[in-house]
Amino acid sequence: MTYIVNDKCIMCKYTDCVEVCPVDCFYEGENMLVIHPDECIDCGVCEPECPPEAILPDTEPGAEAWVSLNKELAEIWPNITQRLDPMPQADAKRDEQNKFEAYFTRAAGAGN
Repeated sequence: MTYIVNDKCIMCKYTDCVEVCPVDCFYEGENMLVIHPDECIDCGVCEPECPPEAILPDTEPGAEAWVSLNKELAEIWPNITQRLDPMPQADAKRDEQNKFEAYFTRAAGAGN
């Protein structure tokens, strides 16, 4: 098992989860974070730290596609190992629905 980051992180990018991760398996794109599933040790300490509840175990319904996307993006995005300020509009975007369709592109994740 591993944990994944889903679209609830998009346009928020709270990094409370990064701060508690014992293995530094988070990677940072322009508007979201992902977890490298091959590096995650399944400890679960990150899940309760995520304000928008964007971190879930891969056993949750619908998580399969997120495992693949997290792995793909973790291979190209830089590793993040310390807490940073969330995106300026994070609180306003936190509960927004359909953020993947509205804001995600691979180009948007290419840099920080």
